Amino acid sequence: MPLSTLWLPYRQMQTAPPPFEAERTEGVWITLADGRRLIDGTASWWTACHGYNHPHIRAAVEAQLAAMPHVMLGGLVHEQALTLSRRLAGMLPGDLEHVFFSESGSVSVEVAMKMALQYWINRGQSGRRRFLTFSNAYFGDTFAAMSVCDPEEGMHAMFRGTLAEQLVLDLPADPDDTAAVEHALARQAPELAALIVEPLVQAAGGMKFHSPAVLARLVELARSHDLIVIFDEIATGFGRTGTMFACEQAGLVPDIITLSKALTGGTLPLAATVARRQVYEAFLSDDPERALMHGPTYAGNPLGCAAANASLDLFEREPRLEQVAAIEARLADGLEELRECRGVADVRVKGAIGVVELERQPELERLRARFVDEGVWVRPFGKVVYLMPAFTIDTAELDALIGAVGTVVSETA
Repeated sequence: MPLSTLWLPYRQMQTAPPPFEAERTEGVWITLADGRRLIDGTASWWTACHGYNHPHIRAAVEAQLAAMPHVMLGGLVHEQALTLSRRLAGMLPGDLEHVFFSESGSVSVEVAMKMALQYWINRGQSGRRRFLTFSNAYFGDTFAAMSVCDPEEGMHAMFRGTLAEQLVLDLPADPDDTAAVEHALARQAPELAALIVEPLVQAAGGMKFHSPAVLARLVELARSHDLIVIFDEIATGFGRTGTMFACEQAGLVPDIITLSKALTGGTLPLAATVARRQVYEAFLSDDPERALMHGPTYAGNPLGCAAANASLDLFEREPRLEQVAAIEARLADGLEELRECRGVADVRVKGAIGVVELERQPELERLRARFVDEGVWVRPFGKVVYLMPAFTIDTAELDALIGAVGTVVSETA
């Protein structure tokens, strides 16, 4: 399989071994070109929440393809985008009801940050230009998103000096241990536009968990200094943490929320940035320059919206949250024994997320290949071996994933 023209993500093309070639997918299975079949433990970067090739989503996309694969949202609208925006507004908490579509999670974060900055500019407070973020945060690989990622442990340290400098603090472990946040806000709040955080789970920054109480305290402090609150639910939204949205577990309504990944059930690229009424109304004016001047070419793509509407149908018709609860219980039981394994630093489970954190970073390419040998697709990063399978995985398939993690982690330790 020659790779002379294909540049792959997160991969050193000079030294990395050849990737595995996928040929087809079905349910929770990936079939490789050499005939091997793998149980997918990552749902393709956490997107395929209903499993691959769900017939309801496939039929919806096929019907939309026959009618209208794409039309620009510049002066035109279409029923799939109108319906999806109404449905998202109806299922999100509070008055999160103004939906802006883009094509990727990283871009949805860019849009959220732009909204927060322009919110203050439109209100005559142009000095609020920085963001409060936290260590181990990850929001994507575009430039504004990179600036609010962890600047030390993240992937973007080489761009220091080019990226905007944000206020980065350690995420408190306890709601009563927020003195550092309080002190920083007391000094720097007038220059901050917003708090941005991944609620309950910092995913790509190391699968770090925090409690609803910690999240609620951070939001309380941010709002006491009049900051916009942005929740990135790209990884946590649509049931992954046990509720439809992670913010529900803390009883919170952010001012802006970003959604992607599982939005279309792992079928097509689509993202949404959803704002509360107060944020939206700051852009309403007789002055055209106060509008949100942002317009992704494929914003609200009809195929993506059709897939997302079909995905939401499945959440309404099928017992997804009950399936997540069952996965959580099985992951907690099956992974717990690894806590005593030499070389394991921690084991933690939240919703349909199971994490085994190692004390040292292993040789990742070797580890990934060993999982393929075990008949599963698991993609560790850093010190973390994690499972985030489709919600439709059956017990035998989930047990096979857990068994493979136990085998490979025990060998590695």
